[in-house]
Amino acid sequence: MRSRALEHLWMHSAGWAQMAEAGEPLIMVEADGARVTDSRGRRWIDVNGGYASVNAGYGREELARAAYDQARRIHFFPQRTTCPPTVNLAAKLAAITPGDLSRSFLVSGGSEANETALKIVRAAQRRRGERGRYRIVSRRGSYHGGSLGVLWLGAPEDGALDEYGPRPPGLLYAPQPHFYRCAFGSQSAEQCAARCVEATEKLILENGPETVAALIAEPIPITPRAGAAVPHDSYWPMLREVCDRHGVLLVADEVVTGFGRTGRMFGIEHWGVVPDVMTVAKGLSSTCMPLGATIVRKDIADLFATEDTLLRHVFTAAGHPVAAAVGLKNLEIIEREKLVENAAGVGAYFKQRLEALTGRHAIIGDVRGLGLLLAVEIVADRKTKAPFPPERRIADELEAAFRKRGLLLRAGGGLIMPTPPLCVTRDDIDEIVDAMDEALSEVALNQANK
Repeated sequence: MRSRALEHLWMHSAGWAQMAEAGEPLIMVEADGARVTDSRGRRWIDVNGGYASVNAGYGREELARAAYDQARRIHFFPQRTTCPPTVNLAAKLAAITPGDLSRSFLVSGGSEANETALKIVRAAQRRRGERGRYRIVSRRGSYHGGSLGVLWLGAPEDGALDEYGPRPPGLLYAPQPHFYRCAFGSQSAEQCAARCVEATEKLILENGPETVAALIAEPIPITPRAGAAVPHDSYWPMLREVCDRHGVLLVADEVVTGFGRTGRMFGIEHWGVVPDVMTVAKGLSSTCMPLGATIVRKDIADLFATEDTLLRHVFTAAGHPVAAAVGLKNLEIIEREKLVENAAGVGAYFKQRLEALTGRHAIIGDVRGLGLLLAVEIVADRKTKAPFPPERRIADELEAAFRKRGLLLRAGGGLIMPTPPLCVTRDDIDEIVDAMDEALSEVALNQANK
């Protein structure tokens, strides 16, 4: 199986030559809760929870049954028709999202959701008579998808995307309210938030508000540069005010933060802000099926209500009834088992235990996050916050040490981001942190001997 994978399979962000040298890829054959079993019978804890996406946990027979039952009835729909689970999922999203977010375009994943959002906001501005608005503001160090239309959001600067260029026109980049590495050297999280919002407004003014269609941002980012950087409580309300003042539509990318990940159903709810557009995916189906949505406020959706004004946009699998059935059942599980509340309580315990490690490991520079979206930043010097140089290969060493102890946990760029399924228990957290403690000690010793 591994040989066939190396010969034929093009995996996510992975080079098969290096994987072959490392004895990879692992072939996973069974899973339950937060644990997965490979083809050799070894059990692992998936501390990343897939791509921060297996919210309800693995092995949910209810989700498999929902897919099977719907596929037996009707697995797809004729053109310009729909099916009950698709309708019911759109209605459910309208009921649980903030404010008057009430109409959903269902898609297959986060990249499609954000592509859809960009088309909607640009088209909506034109329908409002604002024909010059085409620019999109995103924040440096964010990630909004892998397809070409959204790939350049977040200001990738390391040259990794150069071969996909040129960068499309109309993209503007605002600072990230990341206090630990604030671009303005701020003395407090509140000051960092204020300076970031001021810089964002200045960016809009300098480029002409009449040219800016929308601003897209995650409530809390999940990238190696700014992962789990929780902004000060003043940030999102101020950002909403800036967008309103200049006629800029606000898009909240909840692809990662949605459906309980941060201890609220949606991350933006921590700050009482209602965006104009919300994008979701991942936890909507716990990635049991490809599913996402672009959810829009009524006044914006109504701009597309007639045959003359409709949104010219389609994906073949958009609104797929089998995926929608799984999404509905997944939301039922999340609510019934109070997984949002579990993420808040167990997440706080997890963070507390990680913070306790800072006294034992000088290579920990920062611990941050909300709920079960957490980050541990690894540094070569805690005082200066200097990262380890690339040639020290700190991420590879960390991941190898985690695997030795049965943890599947990535450490990209020296940032460890635990995002386990929301059904994890305190006992699971104790097992994870104890193993991380041992792994950090091993890596620190190895680095000291280099």
